[in-house]
Amino acid sequence: MSTEELKIAIIGLDTSHAPLFAELLNNPDHPHHVRGGKVTAAYPGGSPDFELSIGRVDKFTAEVRDNSGVPIVQSIQEAAENADAILLLSVDGRVHLEQFRQIVPYGKPVFIDKPFAVTTRDAKAIYRLAQEHGIPLMSCSSVRWSEGLGRALNSADQGNIIGVDTYGPMELQSTQPGFYWYGIHAADMLYRSMGKGCKEVTVTTNADHDLAVGVWEDGRVGTLRGNRKGNRRFGALIHREQGTEHVDVYADGKPYYASMLEEVIRMFQTGAAPIDMTETLEVIAFLEAANESRETGRTVKLDTGISPVASS
Repeated sequence: MSTEELKIAIIGLDTSHAPLFAELLNNPDHPHHVRGGKVTAAYPGGSPDFELSIGRVDKFTAEVRDNSGVPIVQSIQEAAENADAILLLSVDGRVHLEQFRQIVPYGKPVFIDKPFAVTTRDAKAIYRLAQEHGIPLMSCSSVRWSEGLGRALNSADQGNIIGVDTYGPMELQSTQPGFYWYGIHAADMLYRSMGKGCKEVTVTTNADHDLAVGVWEDGRVGTLRGNRKGNRRFGALIHREQGTEHVDVYADGKPYYASMLEEVIRMFQTGAAPIDMTETLEVIAFLEAANESRETGRTVKLDTGISPVASS
């Protein structure tokens, strides 16, 4: 795809990412301005049964319209048809499959904000549609792109990674079960660090905390700690053969969502996503297994059928 400025549509104005991304793209004076695209249309959306969606959509719609000069349109189709690429930002992971179905005929590259889906079934269906239509697709948490995490992973002075512990706030929302709502952030940090290959997950849970312990096929162990009491910051411990490094994702001046948006625009321009979609599918499988373990107390194997073949 051309590296000229792209026309970008936003679908879903019920998340703080909508005004943040619109400002980063449309305001050349922003200290972290992201070049390569401009938001030229936005569709509000909103889920009536999810207060953190419907209760914020008017506020964020006004910010996108008034602060970044983005025209607000009345349908997903109207947003998609004149765009070069699409940011599907709807905060409710339950609607992503249906909204993706509506935009996939336009053949535009798409970024789907976290959570990609709230079931492995929906995640596979989205992936299959993207394969069938040849659509470049990317989905992740912005925390994955923390510069501090990137530096820690690129520094191999202390040998290979033998395990990773990630942590962060983990509020619970009934429409985005268990780990899907905020656990996705720590899960994406875990997978950027460990890569694919988790075979099973065991969760310990109480009113204040969740701890998911994943065992990888090669014997490495990675953990995800979700807090509802005390520390509300994201971070990680990277364990290597000769030492352990703490990652503070807030230590850098550049916000991680700006770093992520740069990766998204690069994907829009080149058609090459920086994350293999099979890894994204495994993240969703990890969260689904963690939710099952959270409910049953048992160790749960991941759904390993995460590479669906496009149907004819």
